[in-house]
Amino acid sequence: MWYLILSLLIQVILIVHCIKTGRNQIWIWVLALLSLPGAVAYIAIEMIPDLYRSRTAQRAARNVKSALDPRASLRRYESEMRVTGHVESRQRYADELVNHGRYDEAIAEYRLALTGLYEHDPKLMLGVARAQFGKGDAAAARATLDDLIHFNPDFRSPEGHLLYARALETEGNTTKALEEYKVLAPSFPGAEAAVRYARLLKREGHRDEARTVARELLDEARIAPPHYRRAQRDWLDEAERLAAG
Repeated sequence: MWYLILSLLIQVILIVHCIKTGRNQIWIWVLALLSLPGAVAYIAIEMIPDLYRSRTAQRAARNVKSALDPRASLRRYESEMRVTGHVESRQRYADELVNHGRYDEAIAEYRLALTGLYEHDPKLMLGVARAQFGKGDAAAARATLDDLIHFNPDFRSPEGHLLYARALETEGNTTKALEEYKVLAPSFPGAEAAVRYARLLKREGHRDEARTVARELLDEARIAPPHYRRAQRDWLDEAERLAAG
């Protein structure tokens, strides 16, 4: 009896899935007439390939590949750069060098790309600043970002803005850093900017203001989609501590 109920339930679920996803309606008859064999065939032919094509599955596959061979992307981008010589391929290679902590090599590659029409390219300049900050030279990163702003006044980048605020903070220019965090925090696509702002406020003795910033961030997070809260979990955990302290 339970087998028949379970089999019928699976049939109904798969038929509904077939209709909602616009599959070939022959599957409805297959599922209705063949019961369990039809369900197995539908799952194998229609659902499993979709699963492998999904973004989540692709991301998981990339993560596994990266864990098994963390330098694979670096080698691929280096090969592409040497074959094509394009600025875009050199930038991808330099970006990956930054991701691997090879900051001086990355800066050298960015500098090679910053010529001709790309002499003041904002994305390349931002890459240089990321590498400079990564190697511990906050003053050089801030100077590069100042040049980026000078040559590209209309360029907008939340990542670049956050990097600028962090560079100012690291240099010890706390007043200016607080100003930049305050402007950036409400519009930054994530919790990091607001948490860094609250953290610096607390460090400078503005505890009430720090708690307010953290609580406002947490209030917004409560109505945000679940995937946002999962992605920002570490920052939101810190916000909880800042809100409480």
